[in-house]
Amino acid sequence: MELTSIFGIAVALAMDAFAVAIAVGIALDRVHFHHTFRLAFHFGLFQFMMPILGWLAGMTVQGWLSAIDHWIAFGLLAFIGGKMIWESFWPDSERPGGGKSDPTRGLSLLTLSLATSIDALATGMGMALLDVSIWLPSVIIGLVAAALTVVGIRFGSKMGSRLEHWAERLGGVVLLAIGVRILLTHA
Repeated sequence: MELTSIFGIAVALAMDAFAVAIAVGIALDRVHFHHTFRLAFHFGLFQFMMPILGWLAGMTVQGWLSAIDHWIAFGLLAFIGGKMIWESFWPDSERPGGGKSDPTRGLSLLTLSLATSIDALATGMGMALLDVSIWLPSVIIGLVAAALTVVGIRFGSKMGSRLEHWAERLGGVVLLAIGVRILLTHA
């Protein structure tokens, strides 16, 4: 597979991670290095691993997974987006669990990492069917996803500081919109 094709695939696969990173940057009060690093590292890692897992799975589960992958991604993004919107209506001091949640930690981070990398799993399956080596494409896909995540969270942070109280709601709405777009493009 040509390097330009691999980069094209990597950028296409990283667009969901980029959009989610913007939403996370909007939702956080202030974006620090550790937020950026955690999000970029996990998004890059999942985008690297999922094509490998898909390639290994090959044709075994391809038909089954491709029938529901968009529903899984939608459900994960809708859960996190809905949680962000719901929490945005509570003052920080009165929120269940105390304070504003950090989507770059814990279950939220895992959920977002998985939701943004499911299409990479399908890409890996496709590469197995084409008998393409998966290692170089996976490395490039992971690095591009990490880089675009850094750009996205920084851009979202700039937008979020201007939006004040609406930032977390907007971030949640963006995640829901990404989930709906995934459903519509697979319909």
